[in-house]
Amino acid sequence: AEKMPIELSDEFEKKFGFRPTEGYGTTELSPLVSVNVPASRRLDNFTVDCKESTVGRPIATVATRVVDLETGATLGENTSGMLLIKGPNVMTGYLDRQDLTDKVLIDGWYNTGDVALVDSDGFIKITGRMSRFSKIGGEMVPHVTIEEILLKLLGDNDEMPNLAVTAVPDSRKGERLIVLYTTLSKTAEELCAGLSAAGLPNLYIPSRDSFIKIDALPVLGTGKIDLKGLKQMAMDRAGEK
Repeated sequence: AEKMPIELSDEFEKKFGFRPTEGYGTTELSPLVSVNVPASRRLDNFTVDCKESTVGRPIATVATRVVDLETGATLGENTSGMLLIKGPNVMTGYLDRQDLTDKVLIDGWYNTGDVALVDSDGFIKITGRMSRFSKIGGEMVPHVTIEEILLKLLGDNDEMPNLAVTAVPDSRKGERLIVLYTTLSKTAEELCAGLSAAGLPNLYIPSRDSFIKIDALPVLGTGKIDLKGLKQMAMDRAGEK
């Protein structure tokens, strides 16, 4: 249920002799949307049927649309936006919750809540989750992009990361980034400099005082970071400015 790191694919292939491929879906989509075809099942028909770092191409009868996060306008290929899905796999609705149904189903298109792009060959690449973006100074800032660079700067290869990025309200810019961490092998100043050296815009770089030490990151029963708990923890410690 998370992005497959290339390093993990490499290790899996080294140990078991074949390479895993990724697919994509949600409960509301029955659940399959797209797949990469494993090497053992590919047909020699000159068609590209697998691309690493993507979740594959949609299965037959399933359509995709990527729309602007702000305006809802349809975007072209290779441009990130909100991923919508249409097809016979789309649910009819949530049981006894028409209010929730109306939020995610519009004219038969299901709003996945995932930010993605579709390339020129039709492959879907998930680039983020709407809940993992902050609107800062009018721009959508992705938490995951910042996290990935921070973890790389720290050389963190553990299964459970030692930091996570979230945001709290800010009266001047709308929101401000907060980095909650358990341990750091570099100073906040060094990490901010590393983010800048990686080419991130200033809006993507947390302030030095936005790094807050905690005992442990909140985790769900599935092992994933509890994003609501993370945000509440940031609110409790950083508050609103």
